[in-house]
Amino acid sequence: MSGNNGSEMQSRDSIGYIRQMLGEMRIVAEKEGAHMLCYLIEMAFEEAGDLQRQRSGRSIRKAQ
Repeated sequence: MSGNNGSEMQSRDSIGYIRQMLGEMRIVAEKEGAHMLCYLIEMAFEEAGDLQRQRSGRSIRKAQ
């Protein structure tokens, strides 16, 4: 594994961690009735998912 592949994997793991934390934060915000905060967290959650998909696709293409 080259250094670049390792940093890409670490980046995907970091984004995955952020996405997981956002999911947990959304649950807390929902329990508190913070509707606008829920919306903003959900947007960040979706953006993190998009980044994960983009980075996964890039890695698959490089491996081919």
